[in-house]
Amino acid sequence: MRLLPRLTPANEWFWKSGADDRLRIQGCDDCGTLVHPPTPICPKCRSRACAPTEVSGRGTVIGFTVNAHQWLPGFEPPYVVAVVALAEQPDVRLTTNVVGCPPDDVRVGQEVAVRFERHEDVWLPLFEPTGGTDPVDRVPAPSRPVPRPPVSEDRFEHRAVLSGVGRSAIGRRLMVDPLSLTVDACLAAVADAGLTLDDIDGLSTYPGGDGAGGGMSEGGVTAVEEALRLQPTWINGGMDVPGPGGAVIAAMLAVANGLCRHVLCFRTVWASTFAALRLGGGGGGGGEGGGRVSGMFEYRAPFGAMSAANWIGMNANQYLHRYGATRELLGAIALNGRANAARNPAAIYRDPMTMDDYLSARMISSPFGLYDCDVPCDGSIAVIVSAAETAPDRPRPAIRVEAVGTQILERVSWDQGTITHEPQVLGQAAHLWTRTSLRPADVDVALLYDGFTFNAVSWLEALGFCGFGEAQDWIDKGRRIALDGELPLNPHGGQLSEGRTHGFGFLYEAVTQLRHEAGARQVADARTAVVSTGGGTPSGVLLLQRGAG
Repeated sequence: MRLLPRLTPANEWFWKSGADDRLRIQGCDDCGTLVHPPTPICPKCRSRACAPTEVSGRGTVIGFTVNAHQWLPGFEPPYVVAVVALAEQPDVRLTTNVVGCPPDDVRVGQEVAVRFERHEDVWLPLFEPTGGTDPVDRVPAPSRPVPRPPVSEDRFEHRAVLSGVGRSAIGRRLMVDPLSLTVDACLAAVADAGLTLDDIDGLSTYPGGDGAGGGMSEGGVTAVEEALRLQPTWINGGMDVPGPGGAVIAAMLAVANGLCRHVLCFRTVWASTFAALRLGGGGGGGGEGGGRVSGMFEYRAPFGAMSAANWIGMNANQYLHRYGATRELLGAIALNGRANAARNPAAIYRDPMTMDDYLSARMISSPFGLYDCDVPCDGSIAVIVSAAETAPDRPRPAIRVEAVGTQILERVSWDQGTITHEPQVLGQAAHLWTRTSLRPADVDVALLYDGFTFNAVSWLEALGFCGFGEAQDWIDKGRRIALDGELPLNPHGGQLSEGRTHGFGFLYEAVTQLRHEAGARQVADARTAVVSTGGGTPSGVLLLQRGAG
């Protein structure tokens, strides 16, 4: 069974254009630029004169993944999901399936031609190999983007501190109401900061009440305000922020500008209980009545690309092809996380793991096996953002925010922009270093988002700890990122072993490390930490420091 797109006046022409075996892409009538997905305006000349434009239907595979996991009933693995760059304009790409050959025969650089497959009133553009190899690399080499210069010397970050953290129980299938987990974390954070609920004058969360299905929210600001009967001056919740940590960055802005003094930020997941209860019906995110999809899933779900494992896996394979890296690079990230989790009583998976264990695990979506993927779990984490002038009144060390990186310098797309790395890490990383005099060599501990092992590789290179394509040598089989290495990475085990708390777990660990309260996993004399949250969607990164004393 394929999920099909919900047809609208804006997209119907694309999904039906294959009725005559011709591929059509939106083209600008004034400058000739091709655009995909369709938009109401040309991004190059800003003309609103556009029309379906016939193209040759030939292209090049620039990223692919062999999907081995069954996401949809009747859509049997293995099958290939690929990003194909069109011959006429290679920066226009389609996420699609490569058919007509064994999955293991698909490779980066393979030339392909369109073949339409009809499903109800939709003609899906699939591609099959022509037998040729493209002599030209259709993917631009990555470069470090140049952010806008700061508008002033003032840094709003320096007017806010992280004054408290708290978390609930974290585990697999806790079968606990998610709002109860949220309350546990929030009360713990308020107490940790030496505050009372009456002191809380702001609430900020990600993704909000209805921001995501599948056990990704407790009900948002409304549910928490009702449970705790707070009277916030300011509230914030939603997904269109710089990653999950955007909830904290937004709170910093509110505090820095005098709207609030103490903002309670929280993030709750209950994905494993949600799955166990089989709530909300079947299908992946974006499903609608009759199996029709829209939004971000419109151009992915019809091809069985239901998971970020598929989307990011295609980029990871492009990276491995481009730089000659191997799965051992990804394995080093996974093994490091597991070794660190052994020192973390809160981590879900703490048993030892070897490279043989990693390489022999079942595949999910190449190059990702089971241990490349983070652990769905239940849990809640809360962080208090306070006005900097209140720091001396707090019972525990308040953590300074030296700088944030938020600027979007890449297309906010899984397939149309950056494909050599995870999307939405290069721009935000470059922006961070424009807002501080510190440099990568000043960082003592890195808390880098690892929804998949490749995420962490992308952040390491984007932040400049090593050059593009150098991670495998730089990591040195995990020695450089170990707890006693040059740059300890994710001392708590990250989302790969502690559990997927969507970025807030990294903030919790950063505060714990910089307070020097991490026990057996403490990084010696940690004073500066970099924390990234998210990627692929708008993401963000923070540079945190232990204050004086």
